[in-house]
Amino acid sequence: MDLKRTISQWRLYIISDEELSQGRSHVEITKAAIIGGADVIQLRDKKADSRKLYETALQIRKLTREVGVQFIVNDRMDIALAVDADGLHVGQNDLAASVAREFLGPDRILGVSAKIFEEAIKAEKDEADYLGVGPIFEARGTKEDAGEPIGLQLIKNIHQKCSLPIVAIGGIDHANISSVIEAGAQCAAVISAVVTAPDMAAATRSLKNLI
Repeated sequence: MDLKRTISQWRLYIISDEELSQGRSHVEITKAAIIGGADVIQLRDKKADSRKLYETALQIRKLTREVGVQFIVNDRMDIALAVDADGLHVGQNDLAASVAREFLGPDRILGVSAKIFEEAIKAEKDEADYLGVGPIFEARGTKEDAGEPIGLQLIKNIHQKCSLPIVAIGGIDHANISSVIEAGAQCAAVISAVVTAPDMAAATRSLKNLI
C-alpha cells in the first residue's frame, strides 16, 4: 500500500485521549472510532510508560490494519517503529521533523504541528506529509500547552501558499467542523467531541457525516 496516497482520502482524524474518556481505554476509543467511520487514528499519551504504550499500540495496530484505517503515533518514534505504525506526528517541541524523516524513511507518513505560517513552510521543506494546524478554536481541556486559538484565517493562508494537506485541530466539534473544511483544511482532527461522548461511535459517525 502507498501510505502517502491514503492521506488524500482522510476526512476525519480521531486522537485518542484516555484522560478525557471517562475511564475508557485507547483500544475502546479506537474500536468506536473505527465503527463510526474514522479515517485515521492517532495514539497520544504523554503519561503511560513505554511498556504499556507499546502494548496498547500493538493492539491498535492490529485493529486498524484489519480495516484499513491509518494509524499514527504521536511523538514516540520508538513506539511507531516498534509496532510498524503507518506514521508519526511531531510537534514543534518534539523530535525535529527533518530528523524524524531520516528515521521513518521515505514511505511512512510524517505529520508536523504548525501554529504559525513559517512553521508550515519549514515542515514542507523538511518533507512532512501533512500539517496539524491549530488550535483553531478553544480546546476543551485536551492539551495543557495548546495555546490560544488561532482561528480559521491561518488555514486559509497556509492553504494558499503550502501544498501539504491540512489537518485542522483544536476545539473542533459538531458546531464548527464544517467551517474548517470550508476554510481549506482537508481533514478535521477531533478529540473531546468523540472521547467524551456517551456513544463514541455515534459521535464519530455524525461528525463524519458533517464533513
